[in-house]
Amino acid sequence: QVQLVESGGGLVQPGGSLRLSCAASGGAFSGVAMGWFRQATGKEREFVASMRWSGGSTYYADSVKGRFSVSRTRAMNTIYLQMNSLQPEDTAVYYCAAQMIGATQYNVWGQGTQVTVSS
Repeated sequence: QVQLVESGGGLVQPGGSLRLSCAASGGAFSGVAMGWFRQATGKEREFVASMRWSGGSTYYADSVKGRFSVSRTRAMNTIYLQMNSLQPEDTAVYYCAAQMIGATQYNVWGQGTQVTVSS
């Protein structure tokens, strides 16, 4: 059973940067994709970014294009979200998720990590 563990959240000033990490346990990751979602207080969860595990293609929400980037260390089964030029509207709980083989959507979720952008 794959488990996802996020780390790297915290408090940052507007314009600052943070890097989130998400490690998949349970052996070599064999899923379709890993991605990042976020949920701000009082709002629905939204897609942020993702990476196809085979090939490494990346996808981004319009709101983060040019500021956020996804990368991975395949041998470590770890995906990263580098967040630059952070703004208060980026404040949210960020979740890592995985779409496993045979699933039609993301079906494994991490516990979430808080990102707060404030001066």
